[in-house]
Amino acid sequence: MSYVVDYQHVSTVGLETSPVADALAGLRANEARYFRTKYDHVFATEPASEAAEAVEYVHRILKEERDLVIASRPLEATSFEVDGVRWTYVFYESGLSVNVLYTLAEGGKRAVGFKLSDGMDVPDELADRFKFARQRSKLAGTIRGSFFVIKNAY
Repeated sequence: MSYVVDYQHVSTVGLETSPVADALAGLRANEARYFRTKYDHVFATEPASEAAEAVEYVHRILKEERDLVIASRPLEATSFEVDGVRWTYVFYESGLSVNVLYTLAEGGKRAVGFKLSDGMDVPDELADRFKFARQRSKLAGTIRGSFFVIKNAY
């Protein structure tokens, strides 16, 4: 069952098992606000078990591009297309959010982004491989983020 993320009344629906559920909910709400403001798109997620195709897509890209396997359990995911870009998000129990930005037209931007919820440690699988920049968010507190460019076609 899908959940429309409300960025005005932040809720931990679907994220309750995370030790940083409030911060992860704020991070998810921050993404919802971005898509609503920039694209007038309603950001909705599904339990990872119901969005298995989106989770597998993200995991395949991580494995093939950087030999990465995320140790944490996926809680929620979503995949949608806006303005010729396919966006796929997976929110993990640890507080990690992974998104894939994949421009459908040849030569467009294609990247994987990582965002860490406020209060979580950098996951071991990412710690030695990425540097994280900080940004402030009214909804999510301090967000630490990093990314890499996708080289292959998916």
